[in-house]
Amino acid sequence: MRITRKTPEVHVPKLVGLMAVDARREAEAYGVLLSAPDRPDFHLTVVDYVVRQYPPPGAEVPRDAVVTVWFDFGDGEGGGGVREPRVPRPGGGGLEREPDAPGDPYPSLAGG
Repeated sequence: MRITRKTPEVHVPKLVGLMAVDARREAEAYGVLLSAPDRPDFHLTVVDYVVRQYPPPGAEVPRDAVVTVWFDFGDGEGGGGVREPRVPRPGGGGLEREPDAPGDPYPSLAGG
């Protein structure tokens, strides 16, 4: 836990990836307050993980400024990975041997 001097300006800590309880503890140690618009019961939230924050880590803000954190990705932001079809698609059926290079001193017996 980092204890900051009582300066009027503080740096925003990195909260993304922390559980709610740890994010609250870290914010307090750095001298900022937290707000979570997607969690009205934020003060009771314990094991949900922070996925976004604003302002970003390292930003200089006034002491007791509010840092907004989110625990869910917004609409269209996903978070579950890419699901569209990938091109090129795998070939159909069985193993295929790479053809012999021209002038290969050890050609395959199958004659590629």
